[in-house]
Amino acid sequence: MREINVEVITKTVEKLCIESNYYLPEDVKNALEDAMEKEESPLGKEILSDILKNQKIARTKGVPICQDTGLAVIFLELGQEVRLVGGDLNEAINEGVRRGYLNGYLRKSAVDDPFIERKNTGDNTPAIIHTKIVPGDKIKLIFAPKGGGSENMSALAMLKPSDGIKGIKEFVLNTVEKAGANPCPPIIVGIGIGGTIEKTTLIAKQSLLRNVGEHNTNPKVAKLEEELLEEINKLGIGPQGFGGRITALAVNIETFPAHIASMPVAINIQCHAARHREAII
Repeated sequence: MREINVEVITKTVEKLCIESNYYLPEDVKNALEDAMEKEESPLGKEILSDILKNQKIARTKGVPICQDTGLAVIFLELGQEVRLVGGDLNEAINEGVRRGYLNGYLRKSAVDDPFIERKNTGDNTPAIIHTKIVPGDKIKLIFAPKGGGSENMSALAMLKPSDGIKGIKEFVLNTVEKAGANPCPPIIVGIGIGGTIEKTTLIAKQSLLRNVGEHNTNPKVAKLEEELLEEINKLGIGPQGFGGRITALAVNIETFPAHIASMPVAINIQCHAARHREAII
């Protein structure tokens, strides 16, 4: 049994908060560079060039990529051979968020009541924590701040099994077309298929953590990812909604076994600032 003091978790979360908001992942940067080469619209090319300049400024100057530094979303993998000491795990994570958003000069975007007073909590807590117990004696933390513009365009549909691939495609394309410029394209489209209403939305969000260009290991699912990406990019929404060839950088699909009578499908849209950072303790 390995002992880990929760203060180590707090310090790690603080660092992840700051770094994820300052440094765009390399795979996303490469995908944007590739998109600029493929984009045929002069205005689209100019916008993609500005996006790349913006991330370079953020990286070199140590400032946030976007003013919306997101709600704090944590994916936590806790090794079952780990014994935590020194305090409460969830509070340790929240303290890391407090420190990160304060010391990183990051905008606090959390309100304590979702529909009555909507008073800002002042420190971007509480974090949204997804915990998974895994074998081993390590802790893996993935911090994925999620902005409101893209999250607001996400959607859920409880499709019938008879709707099939055709129904899935129609739901995805209608959702992306309706979203238009709101999620700051070029976007990454995370899709969950199967499970239950809560499971499918979770795996849709988890799919956004996959590297751009990395397909599902199931060839049939990977084929659907490719087909959807092609069809989304035919919609003509383009970079920042000003028209063009590149509306999406990737479509990532994750699946889970479902009830015989159900085929839930969730779409979690991510903006071009597809921020996430991870650490292993």
